[in-house]
Amino acid sequence: MEKLDLEKLKYPIGKFTAPTKFTAEYIAVQIQEIATFPERLKKETIHLNDEQLDTAYRPGGWTIRQLIHHCAESHMHCFIRIKWALTENNPVIKPYDEVLWSELPDNLRMPILPTLNLLEGLHFRLAYIMRNLSEDDLEKSFVHPENNSEYRLKEIIGTYAWHSNHHLAHITTLKKYKNWE
Repeated sequence: MEKLDLEKLKYPIGKFTAPTKFTAEYIAVQIQEIATFPERLKKETIHLNDEQLDTAYRPGGWTIRQLIHHCAESHMHCFIRIKWALTENNPVIKPYDEVLWSELPDNLRMPILPTLNLLEGLHFRLAYIMRNLSEDDLEKSFVHPENNSEYRLKEIIGTYAWHSNHHLAHITTLKKYKNWE
C-alpha cells in the first residue's frame, strides 16, 4: 500500500498517455491547458510563505519552489526544441540534467515571483506558436539523444500540457494534505 501511495504522490494525474489520434480538438484543448498554466500556478502558489514553498511535495521529492523553477526551465527547453524542429530537419536536441539544475542556488532559494512572471510570457509565446502550427508543422520532429527517440511537435504539445498539470497537481495535492489555503 505504501508503494501505491508513493506512486500516487509521484503521478497524481497518472503518467502521460498519448492519444491514438491527434485531432484538432485534442491539440486545441492541450494548447489551452498550456496557455492557462501560469495563471493557475500563480493562483495556487503566490500566497505561500517560504516555509510552505520549501516543503517537498513527497518524500524525496522537490519542494514547491523547485517545482516552480523546474517548470520554467523545462518549458524554456520545450520552446527552444519547437523552434529547432521548425527550422531544422529533425535536429538532435541537447538534453539537460534536471536533477542537477534543481539543486542550483536559484532553484533552492530564489523567490518565485520572477519565475511566475517568466512563465506568463513564455506560455503566451508557447501557446501562440502552437496555435499557428500547420498540419505539416505538427509532424515536424526532433530527436532526444537520451533514448534516441523522435518526438513530433503534436506529441510535444500533449506532453507539456500534461507536464504542466502534473506539477500543478503535486502542489494542489500537498496543499490539500497540509490544509493550506
